[in-house]
Amino acid sequence: METRYPFPAYPNGWFRAAYSSELAAGEIKALRYFGEDLVLYRGAGGQAYLLDAHCRHLGAHLGVGGKVEGEQIRCPFHGWKWAGDGSCAEIPYCKRIPKGAQTRSWPVVETNGVIFVWHHDRGEAPTYELPTLPEIGSEDWTSLEMRKWKVRSRWLDMNENAVDRIHFVYVHGTHTAPETDVEVKDHILACKSRMKMGSPQGEFIGGIDTTDYGPGLQTVRVTGVVDTLMVNTSTPIDDEYTDVSFAYSISKSGDAANSGVGAAIIKDLEKQMGQDIPIWENKKYFDRPVLCEEDGQFGVYRKWMRQFFSEQW
Repeated sequence: METRYPFPAYPNGWFRAAYSSELAAGEIKALRYFGEDLVLYRGAGGQAYLLDAHCRHLGAHLGVGGKVEGEQIRCPFHGWKWAGDGSCAEIPYCKRIPKGAQTRSWPVVETNGVIFVWHHDRGEAPTYELPTLPEIGSEDWTSLEMRKWKVRSRWLDMNENAVDRIHFVYVHGTHTAPETDVEVKDHILACKSRMKMGSPQGEFIGGIDTTDYGPGLQTVRVTGVVDTLMVNTSTPIDDEYTDVSFAYSISKSGDAANSGVGAAIIKDLEKQMGQDIPIWENKKYFDRPVLCEEDGQFGVYRKWMRQFFSEQW
């Protein structure tokens, strides 16, 4: 896998740890992201916390048999209790807590129905904030409908599709390649595309506005018949695989929203993902590809993505 990519597997940024709906108060989830074993739990007050999974005492996995008590998690092996900030809060059979009884606590924010974790390969603090999406939780939009895939690829390679206008014709069978404008501002990359799209009611001119907020969150707004929002998140599992999830929401306004067109658009977007995956899993990333003038703005995208690595390759 390392020979396929010149860039590291784990960029710096905000990444999905779980959907909010997947973690109730008092619940624990064992996770494997960034090549690390992690434990995610929600305290009694509703706050989500993410810690290294293994108890710093004798290495038991807190996510396997551990219990949430208030805002803390108790180890199933010897009962040591850990706080959300990573400090040891209690040793039930010893009054004195040793120096160094500290485990790693990962920065977490919860927004847009997603629990995000901050990853930085040097342990540095977050450098940007995530947006609040007005559609999420609105009465005018449907609840998020989630899909997940485990893909043998790296997101920053997969995500070049946003600027790859020609692949829409040869991979997804569109009649024309979209016209795409790309803008970059700091950690945000925005692509605005216009193209012919299909629906049960025939072809229409649709818009696809894709915005990346760092390497772990992307929104895609599809317009033309039924306004559709995709909230795309991706989290590296290890050097080889990425946990990719698309969450869909449909605008309730207009007659088309209740005619099955929205469901058909989601189905078509899922189909496109299925068409992309075999290519992503078997392609190789060339740092200096041979491009022609009609290919698109790969250079803009690749310059943008380099900011999410501490060291350049």
